[in-house]
Amino acid sequence: MRSARMTRKTAETEIDVQLDLDGSGRYDNQTGIGFFDHMLDQLARHALFDLTVRAKGDLHIDDHHTVEDTGIALGKALAEALGDKRGIRRYGSCLLPMDEALVRAALDLSGRPFLVWNLDLPASKIGTFDTELVREFFTAFAMNAGLTLHVDKLAGLNSHHIAESAFKAVARALRDAVETDPRKADAIPSTKGTL
Repeated sequence: MRSARMTRKTAETEIDVQLDLDGSGRYDNQTGIGFFDHMLDQLARHALFDLTVRAKGDLHIDDHHTVEDTGIALGKALAEALGDKRGIRRYGSCLLPMDEALVRAALDLSGRPFLVWNLDLPASKIGTFDTELVREFFTAFAMNAGLTLHVDKLAGLNSHHIAESAFKAVARALRDAVETDPRKADAIPSTKGTL
């Protein structure tokens, strides 16, 4: 089973993440932040991961710590669930349209964390959610998953559509990258012999 459970407890947050890479897209995410839960649901559904997140954070201050720490815990869970990455396809990409928004995500499960972010969100808030936290989540996620991730907005005016396109594009790219390569199911996908 390619699954993991990750807990993270600090003075600011308590996060519990359960992740199954070979799931069916089931989700049960409760962070106390409605829009963020919606985005995590999209990530699970479109990656076909089973994902459960429980987060308690200092939301009386703002959403930042909860979003960032969830990204950290989810990234670590992904890295643990992948193990030595034997047999995976490693790379994934997706061009994701949502109404007027179009977002491209490309990634490499390389073990070398890096984020290239070209996704501006026109509004500073989506409901009560600070849009700058979309980048904070993906930064924390990529750095802790050991993931090289590029996210580019090619079109879009509505911040909700753009953010949701980003989560769905990354999800679809992850779905491809973690799948078993039937031609090399017993091999590490690198000439180095390790990732």
